[in-house]
Amino acid sequence: MKKKLITALLIGITSLSIAQINPAISSWLQNTTLTGKHYVNGNPTPIVDADLANVQAVQYSTNWVYASTKGIPTYITGPFLDGNPSLATSQNAIFKFPLAPVQNTGTAINTTAGNIGVFINGVALFDYRDGVSWQNSTNSLKGGPLGGMGDNVWNRDAVVGELNGFDCSKGHPAMGNYHHHQNPSAFKLDLAVISTVCVIYNADGLYAIDSTQHSPLIGFAYDGFPIYGAYGYKNANGTGGIVRMKSSYSLRNITVRTTYAGSTVAVTPGPAVNTTYPLGYFKEDYQYNATSTLTPDYLDDHNGRFCVTPEYPAGTYCYFATVKSNWNSAYPYVVGPTFYGTKVAAKVTSITEPVTTYVPTSTGLSKNGINDLSVVIYPNPASDFIVVQLNILNRENVLVEMFDLQGKLIQKTSVLQGSTMAYLDTKTVYAGQYLIKFSGENGTVTKKIIVTK
Repeated sequence: MKKKLITALLIGITSLSIAQINPAISSWLQNTTLTGKHYVNGNPTPIVDADLANVQAVQYSTNWVYASTKGIPTYITGPFLDGNPSLATSQNAIFKFPLAPVQNTGTAINTTAGNIGVFINGVALFDYRDGVSWQNSTNSLKGGPLGGMGDNVWNRDAVVGELNGFDCSKGHPAMGNYHHHQNPSAFKLDLAVISTVCVIYNADGLYAIDSTQHSPLIGFAYDGFPIYGAYGYKNANGTGGIVRMKSSYSLRNITVRTTYAGSTVAVTPGPAVNTTYPLGYFKEDYQYNATSTLTPDYLDDHNGRFCVTPEYPAGTYCYFATVKSNWNSAYPYVVGPTFYGTKVAAKVTSITEPVTTYVPTSTGLSKNGINDLSVVIYPNPASDFIVVQLNILNRENVLVEMFDLQGKLIQKTSVLQGSTMAYLDTKTVYAGQYLIKFSGENGTVTKKIIVTK
């Protein structure tokens, strides 16, 4: 009996240690109460859905972690103004990831259509493509939502070609499978806003870009290696300050599309470079610059590097969701066009080995808790509404309360786990000074706001 008890304790200690040290287990946003919401075209009031948002369960064995999810975010999805009839619907998925990913030392594995990774809120990551390519014989685009089949020689970049079909959070569904091809931060938070969809259908994203701190871990690729946001330590050893991580891909200097980068061999032609099909419209418009990686904040041909991060102080290979200096997405966006590691993760229908369920001991907003620098309120002074923004990845439901200076509660709302924004309606609030209080598991922050009429 004593031997069995000791064995059980050792198994428990080992399981706990794995969960504590491996971010592939502890980083998922778990939720069993919040449901998704979506906009319908023409109605700026979101509709509450029945499907649970974020990840419902995380289980792990010695070698694998399993994330069970519907594939629905807490931020509002839709509308998709390019005529896409689909809505974000439950994927009822179990994603299996390795706990010890390994480098692929053989022929690099290309990313593919469909899921190539999963964000920590259970939402799918796709690569650059949208299934559309140029058909030379008809001088037109074919494939995907356009029907038919293109030549698959000049493949359309979804981030460029489907811009008008993304919602405010830079996502859209493929037959119900809501996904991002790019950095999952709202269009309206970019320094140069290239989409007007947020004006009417306001929503946010998984996190807000912050150039002053290391971006959060936001997902895992199908080779098991972590994905970070746009900013990291300049040097791989964790020194050099915080910088924007840069893609080593750049646009080619071409006017016709007859060859691939670095080759003089003719391929089936694509359309000439023009205002309809500008450089960057097709994936093959880019070239990789190997010498860029001699500068430490430029990434390799997989869009990553081996480096130290807050979650991996001993270092690991990481992908980054690259953006330009104006925070618009930068090719190859997240992962690709090939994987660094061995692609072993998959969507499975069941778990066929003994596993332990991971229960977070804390859902805290961040390791340091909520603080004055992580909270932004605008406009200030305000008139009709107040926007509250968290500049860190939000792992909990943060209560937001508005008080007058006598301490009377005027109204309240919440910034939901896995989102970054909330709104307070001040149309009926008297002019004057008010206090906005943010309450999280690891602390509170109070800021003053002025309402004018």
